[in-house]
Amino acid sequence: MTIVKRSAGLVVMRQFEGEWRCLVLRAYRNWDLPKGQPNLGEELLQAALRETTEETGLSELELPWGEGYRETGPYSNGKFVRFYLALSRQGDVSLPVSAELGRPEHHDVRWVPFDGAQELLPPRFWPILQWAQEVVGPEST
Repeated sequence: MTIVKRSAGLVVMRQFEGEWRCLVLRAYRNWDLPKGQPNLGEELLQAALRETTEETGLSELELPWGEGYRETGPYSNGKFVRFYLALSRQGDVSLPVSAELGRPEHHDVRWVPFDGAQELLPPRFWPILQWAQEVVGPEST
């Protein structure tokens, strides 16, 4: 029997001077999107929102594009990540200390345009970025 490892995360969007940018996080040399494993009995969307708040300090996240999602293909021993699309209109990103690690989980954070995110993130996230770009479109919110 194969055990499927699921995680959930958000592609967090914000507009800067009329341009969409997404939030990326760096742990050591690796860039990532906010994500993590659900707690026992926790729905994946709730896990994605919780993990993003824990990792970035952003708590006023909106879901104006609905609760649609995309998933990565399997990686790292069969792990899948389900990503939802969220809007962050305000708030400073912080890198809070993780209670489990005793230090912040990430070392750096950037708001980058889609092409910048594709340059930083591993290829498994590229279809997720393409989906997010198609959903948000060029319009301002």
